[in-house]
Amino acid sequence: MTLKIENITKKFGQFTAVNDLSLSIPEQEMFGFLGANGAGKTTTFRMILGLIDPTKGKITWNGKPIDYSTSELIGYLPEERGLYPKLQVKDQLVYLARLRGMKKQDALNELDIWLERFKVPEYKDKKVEELSKGNQQKIQFISAVIHRPQLLILDEPFSGLDPVNVELLKDAVIDLKNSGTTIVFSSHRMEHVEELCEHLCIMQKGKPIVHGELREIKRSFGRKNLIVHGDFSMDFFKSHPLVKRARITAEGANLQIEDESAAQQILKEIVDLGFIRKFMIEEPSLNDIFIEKAGAAYE
Repeated sequence: MTLKIENITKKFGQFTAVNDLSLSIPEQEMFGFLGANGAGKTTTFRMILGLIDPTKGKITWNGKPIDYSTSELIGYLPEERGLYPKLQVKDQLVYLARLRGMKKQDALNELDIWLERFKVPEYKDKKVEELSKGNQQKIQFISAVIHRPQLLILDEPFSGLDPVNVELLKDAVIDLKNSGTTIVFSSHRMEHVEELCEHLCIMQKGKPIVHGELREIKRSFGRKNLIVHGDFSMDFFKSHPLVKRARITAEGANLQIEDESAAQQILKEIVDLGFIRKFMIEEPSLNDIFIEKAGAAYE
């Protein structure tokens, strides 16, 4: 079962929100969508769900268009949360599950499993408005997955959560993927996408500027990060011929270099300058790649 997006464009009047986007997301894949506000991520999700029609292009799931007949196969966690504040958690989630074709008792059983997993079994009979923002987020997540969808779309799933709940939700997402769900998720947080996704797309102004397998993207970038901490001034790195970009911090220097041979050369040069506390080469981060491709820091 593959989600295919073929040459999708969406215009609102003169404004182009998504511009000729093509992606293929295979079964059991966790695919990351990155981009600043206004990049076109949520518009793309709404087109995948059939909530809005593309101006041109087509989207298929397992070779067929997505419409009401496929709605019970799909789960969606929108960025703007949409629970009914006055309803009890139990009534609300059973109602939403039944819209997706579940029997009431099956929905209640599934709800108990999820509430237990998220360590909030006592919230079953509470009204949504009585819960903290983070716990409302957990309930909203359960509403998207209670019917065990084959395709799950998560728009900023970790926003508003403290680190403990981020880990809880992350583990749940990984388990869903391992049990066969195809997951597409957007995030402002590049480190979440780096940690969870094999493939990704970075959008800017409606167009993909980076797209492909994470390992391949990092390899083709052809640069490394070098971290140097030592008891000597690092200012000379700012004009060093082997350094592409230098950021001097209170602890030392974060440098971008071409490869390991440049690191070797730099080590020879600094070994007599003073005590070296740290000298470490790392892969470039997604943020480094975004800055290079987009010409600006990721917001």
